[in-house]
Amino acid sequence: MVYLPSVEIEPQTTADTAVIWLHGLGADGHDFEPIVPELRLPASAAVRFVFPHAPAIPVTVNGGLVMPAWYDILDMAIDRRVDIAQLMASADSIRLLIDREIERGIDSRRIVVAGFSQGGAVALQAALTYPKRLCGYLGLSTYFATASQIQPAPVNEGLPVLVCHGSEDPVVPEPVGRAGYEKLQELGYPGEYKTYPMEHAVCAEEIADISTWFQRLFEAHPG
Repeated sequence: MVYLPSVEIEPQTTADTAVIWLHGLGADGHDFEPIVPELRLPASAAVRFVFPHAPAIPVTVNGGLVMPAWYDILDMAIDRRVDIAQLMASADSIRLLIDREIERGIDSRRIVVAGFSQGGAVALQAALTYPKRLCGYLGLSTYFATASQIQPAPVNEGLPVLVCHGSEDPVVPEPVGRAGYEKLQELGYPGEYKTYPMEHAVCAEEIADISTWFQRLFEAHPG
């Protein structure tokens, strides 16, 4: 089996929880690595963090420049036309990483799938269609690219979600992120939507909220 190359951060004790966290366009798996200590999770939360690297592909909106990307973005219009086939292929690659965590002994109900920007769109597709119950989905400064065609797996009906967005985001405007969250609610996913006075980024208040959410999820599904 060929897996995406990833940065992995192991807990001090044997992992019983996993967070698979996807970066955004042009970044790599190291992008969110520094956030792990900032989450200040208790030692009892034995979490393995997996930060996969996207492959390098030409990106149309950047003049065809080759860079790390989960899929091609065809234009920067408000509805963000994207290469859905590439997005689906990336989601398949993330499902393989989820499979691997289960093979390593992690209960699927203790696996969170997270992503920033286009990484969040892929993470959402992967999480909602995964055939075993997961722990939750975290979307940061992202959008629901496959909302019109997704076929969610019944086993993940009601999956907890947390969606965070910058109110001043010039890349993925906040109304686009909010529309994606509202679509999730229509589909029956309980969740929280939080905004922060920032652009296309992550802030300290957001990290604290993510930490609180993680801990609540992990307590609800003891290892």
